[in-house]
Amino acid sequence: MIPLFDLTRQYKEIKEEIINAIDNVLSSGRVILGPEVEKLEKTIANFIGVKYGVGVANGSDALVIALRAMEIQEEDKVITTPYTFFATASSIVRNKGIPIFVDVDKETYNIDLNQVENVLKKEKVFGIIPVHLFGRTVNLEDLNFLKEKYGIKILEDCAQSIGSEGIINNTVKKSGSIGDASIFSFFPTKNLGAYGDGGLIVTNDENIYQNAKSLRVHGTKKKYFHDEIGYNSRLDELQAAILNVKFKYIKKWTEKRIEISKKYAKEFEKRKLDLKYPKTSGKLKVHVFHQYVVEFGSNEKREKVKRHLASKGIGTSIYYPVPLHLQNCFKYLGYKEGSLPVSEKLSKTTLALPIFPELSFEEVEIIVDEIEKALRR
Repeated sequence: MIPLFDLTRQYKEIKEEIINAIDNVLSSGRVILGPEVEKLEKTIANFIGVKYGVGVANGSDALVIALRAMEIQEEDKVITTPYTFFATASSIVRNKGIPIFVDVDKETYNIDLNQVENVLKKEKVFGIIPVHLFGRTVNLEDLNFLKEKYGIKILEDCAQSIGSEGIINNTVKKSGSIGDASIFSFFPTKNLGAYGDGGLIVTNDENIYQNAKSLRVHGTKKKYFHDEIGYNSRLDELQAAILNVKFKYIKKWTEKRIEISKKYAKEFEKRKLDLKYPKTSGKLKVHVFHQYVVEFGSNEKREKVKRHLASKGIGTSIYYPVPLHLQNCFKYLGYKEGSLPVSEKLSKTTLALPIFPELSFEEVEIIVDEIEKALRR
């Protein structure tokens, strides 16, 4: 039995620290917006290289609140990718904006910035929500170029990419460092995950920071005095305390994920299998492997491998079976099958394999052995 993700292995290694952190919070009696949340906000902001952090209830709320804090207006158009989790696009609609879906690059699976520029030449757009998908950084130099050339807002969706890196003007930058605002998710399966839900907004803009802080507590800057109608979206002290413990290990865990990805690549190369897999090189952490996603030539092959692995007790998942532009709730936008062909193909041909820091190299070999058996049948 090899699961797609296993929190229990991680917990065994840090159990004592986690229990102590929880006990400290409960003993203090401060369980909402206390010192642990403040510590995490500062820690993540410093790690990313920005001034401010605002903890919220989850990554989905982080997107909604960040957009509103950036002062999106009704019917503003926002460009994003159809090949991502639903919350990215729904946050635009929840702010009464209009999503414009742009297809992804067939190599990186991230939004195709050349196609984004084509839209910017023709449309008046509020901003872009680029997603650093599966842990791979969008090209930050090109993204920053578009931001400066067209004067648009950038909200980076870093829900899957904490610690990933890119280059701007020969300087290493982390994903989340160049947007007007950026968001992180601490869903339990994330590279830095809580034992429940959690999210964070980071920014260098004091106005966005103050707006987000107010919006997370019903639109109030002073208790019981409300400037606007906000949300009830606070990161609680227990989850923040857990994340503060886990953050100490993020560098080690990220390096282990990268090592595992290289082991997968080595095993695939050795067997010369007919599939496409992510490759890494150099010291720059362009990809932090929140997911390890491989691409098969057809839906039939993908499904055959998935069934075979399941029969051997090996966990897999499909990210994402239906691209967002073809979801029923977005029919009103007018996209049809064939509108965004790369995203549509990836939804039919990709499969996520197990990857987490405690996964052994022996388990990787077993997984690849079973993939080979399925493909050679």
